[in-house]
Formats: sequence, C-alpha cells, structure tokens
Amino acid sequence: MAKRILVADDEARMRRLIKDFLEAAGYEVEEAADGEEAVGLFSARGGEFDLVVLDVMMLGLNGWEACREIRRISQTPIIMLTALSQESDEITGFDMGADDYITKPFSPRIFVARAEALMRRASGPSSSPLIEAAGVAIDTEAHVVRVDGEEVYLSLKEYDLLLYLAENRGHTMSREKILDNVWNYDYFGDARTIDTHITKLRKKLGPYGDMLQTVRGVGYKFEK
Repeated sequence: MAKRILVADDEARMRRLIKDFLEAAGYEVEEAADGEEAVGLFSARGGEFDLVVLDVMMLGLNGWEACREIRRISQTPIIMLTALSQESDEITGFDMGADDYITKPFSPRIFVARAEALMRRASGPSSSPLIEAAGVAIDTEAHVVRVDGEEVYLSLKEYDLLLYLAENRGHTMSREKILDNVWNYDYFGDARTIDTHITKLRKKLGPYGDMLQTVRGVGYKFEK
C-alpha cells in the first residue's frame, strides 16, 4: 500500500509541483490550501498520513500553528516549507515539533529524497529493542523514551539524535557525522541546529540531561 502524504501550501502551483514529484515516486498525496484545511483533513483521516508538509506563510492558520495542532495529537513526521531562511525561523519550526525544515527555492528531487529519508526513520526498526542508561530508557520498537518510568515527548529528530548518540555510547560523534546520520547527507542547514536539539533534549531528560556531553570543538557524546 502506497504511503500517504498531506501537502499544505497556499500556492496552487507549489502544491502541484510537490504533488507531481511525490506521485511520480509512488506516493499518494492529498492537498490543503491552508493550515485550517490541513488540520481538518488530518483529523478527518484519523491521522493516517505518513508525512505532513506545511508551508509556513499561509493565511489564516499558518504552518507553525498547524504544526502545533497536529503535533498535539500525532507524532507523524512534519516538514516545514518556507521562503524564510533565518536561524530563528528554523528554530521556531523545531520548537513547534517539526522534524525537518526546507527553504524555498529547492530541488524537487532533493525534497523527495529528504521526505523519503524522514519516513524511513519514522518507520525503520532498530537492532536493539531497549537501550537503558541511568533513569533513561529508549524503547526502539515503540519509539518511546521514558525518564524515571515516565514517557517524555520527543520530536522525530530529537528521538533520532538521542538514539544515535545512545547507540554510540562513550564515543564522541562529530557534528558532521551527526548531520550525515541523523539529518542525512542532503541536509543543507546550519550545523547549529544540532546544538538547538541537544539543548532541548537536555531539558527533556531532566536530571539525566548531563549524559549528553559537549566535546568542545568536535561534537557530542552520550556518557552515563
């Protein structure tokens, strides 16, 4: 069964461009002309989408607000699509729960590749069903993280980043390696995005946040 993708953009030509390339790659695509329609479609379909693509600058309910509404009820991967390129705008998207952030103009083929990589990460199994360290437990089958037995919400990228560092426990991972393995080779954003995610992860891990250690000038490592 083909995977289903929801694309919301108030520019009909942009929706059509994205839809054509995604359908050519074998995906089913539903369109929404604004954030309110996107949230309505998502709810009406019971959240049965494998990916949501949201343009940021839509009239009415904008992409950030739509992302926040969808994230309240689902962990479906979300890509934010925008003409904005400031780091603060990118951070806003991640704060709302977005998993990736693509700036216009972009190559449709690169867009499809990044969408596919994001969906693979959302559905792909891990070799180890449970990773534990101190009071942190990562259930790789359920894609759930618990701190002292309490489940904490992580965005897909936060989860991927934590899992990657935990699977390489004790080893320093450079920012370049993290971008290659978590954001994939075709990510063109600023490496400081990693720092933002690490900061958010440390807060969510509470008393165990210091297990995510900074190795100055190199990257990060997970150390119990």
